[in-house]
Amino acid sequence: MSTLKKRSVLLAGHATSVALEPEFWAVLDEIAAHDGLTAAGLVARIDTQRGRRPLASACRLTALDWRGRHPIAP
Repeated sequence: MSTLKKRSVLLAGHATSVALEPEFWAVLDEIAAHDGLTAAGLVARIDTQRGRRPLASACRLTALDWRGRHPIAP
């Protein structure tokens, strides 16, 4: 995997950044488009559902779950 890419998001009124590999951002962008959200909106949704899990980990798990259910066509 490639080096990490940071994106800034506003969560509960606080600015933060999330660092993920570009491959994970690509899947999160796909999910966001499917759900009619911005990537920041998707990360905010993930944040509300993640419990005590670190945000970057929750984002990666969301991307892996999505890709498992929506594989790339050969």
